[in-house]
Amino acid sequence: MIRLHITAEGQTEKAFVDQVLTPHLAHFDVYTDARCVLTSKDKRAAKEYRGGLISYQKAKADIETWMKEDANQECWFTSMFDLYALPDDFPGFDEAKRLEPYQRIERLEAAFGNEMNKPNFIPYIQLHEFESLILADPAKLDWEYLEHDQPIGNLVKMVGTQNPELINDGRETAPSKRILKEIPEYDKVTSGVSVAAHIGLDTLRASCKHFDEWVSRLEKLGGKE
Repeated sequence: MIRLHITAEGQTEKAFVDQVLTPHLAHFDVYTDARCVLTSKDKRAAKEYRGGLISYQKAKADIETWMKEDANQECWFTSMFDLYALPDDFPGFDEAKRLEPYQRIERLEAAFGNEMNKPNFIPYIQLHEFESLILADPAKLDWEYLEHDQPIGNLVKMVGTQNPELINDGRETAPSKRILKEIPEYDKVTSGVSVAAHIGLDTLRASCKHFDEWVSRLEKLGGKE
């Protein structure tokens, strides 16, 4: 049995892992749990605050702490961070920002893996953010947003035959910003994860190459073909 600990950028990614990836990976004898990245601690109140990737060094320290807490041989670790708004102290950030998206991700993940320097760590950065998965089939937003035919139709038309992982990461044009422009009440943690689950992993993987490569690598940890 393989245990896989996933450090998620925020509540949305954690919910996606819990509701979608965890039951899927269990079929491959990979048993996952997820927690949001640590952002701060209140030592006097003995309280931790999690969610939001504000500093690479904080994220690295949090993952390393988890590795010390569970150092068993059958245990693996991975991340689920967004490329959009990635902190500029991330390893390889300056060099990678001049590259095309897939090359950028490859460079960033390689630098991340080298920094962590642990054979049981699999770096993963989502192109460009969680909502790229929603844009794999935006018509499924009607699962949560009834009577939004026109806004959803606008999103379907916008995506067209584009690769959702390549829809850009500008402040006003990132996937989440595009959805919010059409559906201002969009809630990523509840509705977003529900829609992604309704789209299904098969469609998500067929539309999102980098995401599929990550899931494939996680499946193989269990030793099943």
